[in-house]
Amino acid sequence: MWLKTPDKYFVRGYVDLGCGVPSNAIHSRSGLSQSTVSAHVAALVEARLLVSTRVSQWMFLARNEDVIRAFAEQITLHL
Repeated sequence: MWLKTPDKYFVRGYVDLGCGVPSNAIHSRSGLSQSTVSAHVAALVEARLLVSTRVSQWMFLARNEDVIRAFAEQITLHL
């Protein structure tokens, strides 16, 4: 939900690279430990549900809409 409508959940910084939401912003908003957030993000990236983009020292995360849509279609077909 946070990454679907990031403008609603995250304050826009002075730099907008169009790459998604900084991973540290997700960590800060979640209230969970860094290791917990990292583990969940890694699983979502490995499943290709999220795309990670490194820009200098920053890691940005965005939804992979094509994969999410295909996943939702498969669930609809098989449930």
